[in-house]
Amino acid sequence: MNFQHTDALTHLMKHVLKLHRQSIDKLIQEYEVYPGQPPLLLRLAEQDGQIQKELASRIHVQPATLTVMITRMEKVGLVERRTDPDDQRVSRVYLTDKGRFATEKVKGALHVIEDKCFEHFSLEEKLLFRRLLLQMHTDLEVMQQSN
Repeated sequence: MNFQHTDALTHLMKHVLKLHRQSIDKLIQEYEVYPGQPPLLLRLAEQDGQIQKELASRIHVQPATLTVMITRMEKVGLVERRTDPDDQRVSRVYLTDKGRFATEKVKGALHVIEDKCFEHFSLEEKLLFRRLLLQMHTDLEVMQQSN
């Protein structure tokens, strides 16, 4: 295998992912949603009122990172923390009306970017690309589990 070619592919993939994220961030910044926050909004839209520990696990961030993120989002009115009525030690996170509105805008931005990314792909190319990404995902998961 030609390692230069492999390096070029991973470099290109990294660059595409960076442009993808920057494009989404640009579309959602006017709603006071900042980089890294969309996954939290989307998880809360699926199930509002989750505890912070669950959320951290579900969006794959450290609990301390999530606390900083939630604090920032509270300051702009996207989310609010409430004490669990059954356990005063537990804090639950809820979307505000502004947060629900922003979540819809995030979903829209994701659709816009996805459409742009694949506008020149045929259905067959999209299916092949999906299969290849799933294979890469599986291979990397297996590698992680064996370490």
